[in-house]
Amino acid sequence: MPDHAEPSQTPNGVTHATRAGASRHRVEAVLFDFHGTLAQVEPAHDWVVAAAATCGVELERMRATALADRLLTAGRAGGPLPARVPPRLAELWADRDLYEHAHRAAYTGLAETVDAGIEGFAEALYERVLGPDGWVPYPDTAPVLTALRDAGVPVAVVSNIGFDIRPLFAAWGLADLVDAYALSYEVGRCKPDPGIFLRACGMLRVDPERTLMVGDTPADAGAAAAGCGVLVLPAAGPGRPSGLGSVLDLALPSP
Repeated sequence: MPDHAEPSQTPNGVTHATRAGASRHRVEAVLFDFHGTLAQVEPAHDWVVAAAATCGVELERMRATALADRLLTAGRAGGPLPARVPPRLAELWADRDLYEHAHRAAYTGLAETVDAGIEGFAEALYERVLGPDGWVPYPDTAPVLTALRDAGVPVAVVSNIGFDIRPLFAAWGLADLVDAYALSYEVGRCKPDPGIFLRACGMLRVDPERTLMVGDTPADAGAAAAGCGVLVLPAAGPGRPSGLGSVLDLALPSP
């Protein structure tokens, strides 16, 4: 999953450089990052309790909270990044967004560094991330995607990720609002490599200079090297609006 370092921001959460770059040409298509932009992983406590339940274990609140804290320090798919990657996992970690097997092995390996005393727990934690119940779409995601579709503006999701997120969008009823997916493990490029953004533009058949990339990390701002405008928003917690409404101010013509 992508790194989530926060860029420097203006009071409204948009970097000066990205807002200026985004307005150079009329926007004809929008690219969105996934995690931290359209959806967020479920709260860590819920993640741990649900995974344990699939293993037949009901966790007390205090034990679940303690396990969640330790697992977050070890590193969770969807963030935060691990405090330390064991040497035996270093190669898998480096390749996690390029290969499905590396993504699974890296994150289950990190989870296994926490002794939870629950058989199959690491795999259950990872499986939780693969399904729609393990994520929370932001409340402004559906309205913004719908507005872009109604306006005839094509949309692609561009993500550093090691598994298919299309089933998540289908489960949330958003599949018809996304025209293409440029996923790092399928494309063979990771943000901020300009290649992944160019691939997304090619999928939508739009000129990069008339495309807006929307994300929440410096890696998303790599789209500028591909010629795209870039809008970097501050990351929001689960269930809170992520500021996507500002996309419509840039992408849709004024009435």
